[in-house]
Amino acid sequence: MRILSWNLLKTIGGTVTDVRRLVERHHPDLVLLQEATALIDALPDLIGGQYVRKTMEGRGHGPAAWSSQPFEAATVELPLARWLDLPVPVFRAMSPRLALVIRQSSLVVANVHLDHGQLANRRQLRHLLDKTQLDIVIGDYNALGTISLPSFVEVGPRCTTHWAYGLVPLRLDRCLVRGLSCVDAKALDYGKSDHRPVLIDLVL
Repeated sequence: MRILSWNLLKTIGGTVTDVRRLVERHHPDLVLLQEATALIDALPDLIGGQYVRKTMEGRGHGPAAWSSQPFEAATVELPLARWLDLPVPVFRAMSPRLALVIRQSSLVVANVHLDHGQLANRRQLRHLLDKTQLDIVIGDYNALGTISLPSFVEVGPRCTTHWAYGLVPLRLDRCLVRGLSCVDAKALDYGKSDHRPVLIDLVL
């Protein structure tokens, strides 16, 4: 399976035409997008296939998925930090986040855009694993440092994938897998987003 994952940067970043070009160039089996808006909903009109997008509460964007092959989609609500009795500064804007779970063939893949809080995003991952059996967790983790999940291995590219505020290089776009091997992992050019698209080739 070849997976393309990209945080589009809402309405000011990657466009539906940019996504189409990436699909036509790299031929992914599954495309997972974060911060996708209604502007991306024209994707199946351009290239066919199956497409789904979910909007997170209080936001105009959310996770989306596309594939040329049929898939099943569900969502898992990820808890806010305050639900877990974590200290949250009063100035932080909080709203629920969703993981988009895709079932295709024998694999279950979670498309995530996790909280910026470094305790919160790790607890969101554990909550997600408690709710569903997953083979792949990929997307914008917003996580600094090591990510450790029982029986999972991180296989994403080990390079900068995001320029925070155009100044600070970070590796936020991750891919963890269980029971799979990575043949190739690379980060593509930024394009119009502040995140680089990530391309992962996996085999059983």
